[in-house]
Amino acid sequence: MDIWLRLQQISIMIPPILMAVTVHELAHGVVASIKGDPTPHLAGRLTINPLKHLDFWGTVVFIVTGMIGWAKPVPVNAAHFKNPKKDMFWVALAGPAANILLALILSIAYRIMGRMPAPEGFWFDVVAPIYLMLKAGVILNLGLACFNLIPLPPLDGSHLLAAFLPDKYLWAFKGLEVYSIFILLILIFTRAIDYLVIPPLHFLVKMFLG
Repeated sequence: MDIWLRLQQISIMIPPILMAVTVHELAHGVVASIKGDPTPHLAGRLTINPLKHLDFWGTVVFIVTGMIGWAKPVPVNAAHFKNPKKDMFWVALAGPAANILLALILSIAYRIMGRMPAPEGFWFDVVAPIYLMLKAGVILNLGLACFNLIPLPPLDGSHLLAAFLPDKYLWAFKGLEVYSIFILLILIFTRAIDYLVIPPLHFLVKMFLG
């Protein structure tokens, strides 16, 4: 691929990536705070500053795949919750739900722009990148949501599953977290992850973008 074309694609992806990871992690922090945990606030994670939420490897994967990746997890202390299992379920669900909601908003803007008269000259140079960013934003947010729903620690799906696991299986399941980053990278770079993420992602992208 031409290097300049690839740089163009990356520049189009950067704003949606920053928006997606910020909304995702901020949603976790806000719900955890509502449930009584001050940890996200004390860690400085209740912010719209994307640099506070970026994870190096998660961002690299975002740029390489253009669809999936992850952010730096918001620290949460379930000991502050009245019902740790139930409240952690809602905290975990908040991130993917926020991404799906943002994808819906961006898809509406994308469809509205798509029905406008085609811009010419200077306005084409201004409008075209915005149009592409909206499309990328929909795909990235849906990809982030689908990816994070995989039930593998420390992804959000693992916390959703943990809410339903008996205590005798919970600690063994959480023990997977030590190896999770290596498992994830192997799944991603061998493309095995495609079988888990791509089918629901394609379905959602078609539904949102047409």
